[in-house]
Amino acid sequence: MRMTRRTAIIHMSLLIALTMTRAELSLAEDWPGFRGPGRQGISQEKNIPLEWSETSNIAWKTPVPGEGWSSPIVFEDRVFVTTATEEGTSFRLIRLDRKNGAVLWNKEVFRQKAGHKQRFNSYASSTPVTDGQKVFVVGADGSIAAVSNEGNVAWTNRDVEFYSEHGLAVSPVLYKDLLIVPFDGSSSGPDPKLGWQKPWDRAVIMAIEKNTGKVRWKGKRGLSCVAHVSPQILREDGRDQLVSSAGNVVQGFDLETGHRIWTASSPGEGVVPSVVIGEGLVFTASGFGESTIRVVRTGGEGDVTDTHIAWESTEDVPRVPSMLYVRPWLFLVTETGVAKCLRAATGQVIWRQRLDPKYSASPVWAQGRIYLLSEKGTTTVIEAEPEFNVLAQNELNEKCCASPAISQKQIFIRSERNLYCIGEN
Repeated sequence: MRMTRRTAIIHMSLLIALTMTRAELSLAEDWPGFRGPGRQGISQEKNIPLEWSETSNIAWKTPVPGEGWSSPIVFEDRVFVTTATEEGTSFRLIRLDRKNGAVLWNKEVFRQKAGHKQRFNSYASSTPVTDGQKVFVVGADGSIAAVSNEGNVAWTNRDVEFYSEHGLAVSPVLYKDLLIVPFDGSSSGPDPKLGWQKPWDRAVIMAIEKNTGKVRWKGKRGLSCVAHVSPQILREDGRDQLVSSAGNVVQGFDLETGHRIWTASSPGEGVVPSVVIGEGLVFTASGFGESTIRVVRTGGEGDVTDTHIAWESTEDVPRVPSMLYVRPWLFLVTETGVAKCLRAATGQVIWRQRLDPKYSASPVWAQGRIYLLSEKGTTTVIEAEPEFNVLAQNELNEKCCASPAISQKQIFIRSERNLYCIGEN
């Protein structure tokens, strides 16, 4: 049949629309673990929401049973979040449909020991991570498991019986075929300050084969104190290195063997903010006690305390939220609500502003904006610029401690009771 000019135009328009849709899908970015694809709170998504409220620009809102402060992760149309029920003893993984928020399954992964923790922690604070095939979770007692997209447990590793004065909050990272989990706990014996406020040598970094659950290697810190720091992968001179900090130390490890390459002294304990890297620098915060922002130059070996400290600051040190590196700036918000922009290379203060009184969530960057989520559910959106400029303030009026996730033009925020998907459905 002969195609008319009008029919040809319609067919071409449909083809262009289909091609654009496929292109948009190919550019959509997953948020597979804590702080996103690069583990630094950075999203390459475009056209994400700027403004919302409890009743506007909400694609869906789904209740999350139990208690947990782990952040949501997103892979394609799969959203995962962990929670703990039965007074913390039932550790569960929930899968939701990104398109409508429907709970596809809610499975108990394992029974865990609901031991000691601080009141602001939970029995499901570790954010899971996924490679698209399995979801990897860490429980409050140190149990680790791999779960299929259908909710079946592939393996469980319980080699570490974890105890900490604060509880567990570290999130695992994936590297090639390894799942890496630092265990920086403290003593459950007669001296509870051992490993908490008194350094000890019991901390271990576990590298587990993601397909089998077997331990590939264990990294040793030497003397250190309790922490909950998610490590980072540094690529330098064609080689990858694990950068991991804890109470009293910032360190680099060989990813093939677990051998400790370098260490820098960083006095403090109860460290929470995750490691951030950029410009050949490692940005860390030292926790409680001698709270300090400590920036270490990469490329060292052995004890680099006297040779590789680039700069330090004891002012406005974040002790819970992670910092945000957006070249050439370093942005932060403290748990008491002080927001700050510094020149990353030198520590020079560019601006300082006071926001809401309490923050636990780590900031995220997208489309030239920084999203700062307070514990009362207010997200302050500012420009990622050397001048402080508020673009929007958005209220959910629910307690929020988990960090936001960004994927496919949507923002995912976990509150005390619900999981919100913000943006167009």
